[in-house]
Amino acid sequence: MTVNDRPVITRKGQEDGNTAQSGGLALVTGVGPQHTPATRLWFGQAKNAPGFRSLPHHHGEAETGAYLLSGRARIYFGKDFADYLDMAAGDFMFVPPFLPHLEANMSTTEELIWLACRTPENIVVNLPNVVDDSLPGYRRA
Repeated sequence: MTVNDRPVITRKGQEDGNTAQSGGLALVTGVGPQHTPATRLWFGQAKNAPGFRSLPHHHGEAETGAYLLSGRARIYFGKDFADYLDMAAGDFMFVPPFLPHLEANMSTTEELIWLACRTPENIVVNLPNVVDDSLPGYRRA
């Protein structure tokens, strides 16, 4: 039996943290080329501390799907990141390739936990930062 004809399990605590990041976001890989035979899929977990927001970024050619496990998130996008959508636990999101955006934890007391999936891999292209005051409704902890 070879590695390509059996499932691969990544046990809790064995996720790979050596993956592309966006400004201090705690991102780990559960399934991806870092430590599994996956070649066209990245699946991981992201945690945003209370009041944390990512740097502006995009995911290159990758399509991104996300599921919010806990917390309240806001996704900023558009010209000068003036547009936004809010998410709550149980919501799914799709982010198209090359779309500049940033995600923020809208709670100053609760952690935000996401599951995210990308194809073909976890591509993160960080963009120049913006000041917090330019993001409608955002405030740090």
